[in-house]
Amino acid sequence: MPNIGAPGYILLIILALLLFGPNKLPELGRAVGRTFREFKNGARDILSEDQRTEHKDSKDSAVKVSQTSASEVQPQPEDKRLS
Repeated sequence: MPNIGAPGYILLIILALLLFGPNKLPELGRAVGRTFREFKNGARDILSEDQRTEHKDSKDSAVKVSQTSASEVQPQPEDKRLS
């Protein structure tokens, strides 16, 4: 994919000024900035929620494994009547 370069950026700026006018461009910039900020915060929340869920799941499975291991290691009482 070719780079846009300086002439391409200048053309985009002129086109944006013609379409929206100099008064609307700052408002558009703020709206785009807010949109990106909200998206970034939402993505961060989702990722942190996933990490908390994974941490909780791994912690629960470790507890279950330790409980299972402890019950398997305990010696079974021997039946003295058979001796």
